Amino acid sequence: MLVLTRRANESIVIGDDITVTILAVTPSGVRVGIDAPRDKRINRAEIVIAVTDANRDAAQASSDESAESLLLGALGRPSTAP
Repeated sequence: MLVLTRRANESIVIGDDITVTILAVTPSGVRVGIDAPRDKRINRAEIVIAVTDANRDAAQASSDESAESLLLGALGRPSTAP
């Protein structure tokens, strides 16, 4: 991991088309601005982890139950399967 020290209004350039700028540093956190092309996906790590976990849970549940019963459950209707 590369570790750099930056102050407010200083930037880091990644490749030719991504610039990360430190907007503010406060006791509660750091505000970061990211200038990147629209086709680049930028997400917070905790969101990526949460989505990955939810997808894994959904895949496991779908292997345990029929797709029909999962859909009916999501719609709040009783399952017609035995």
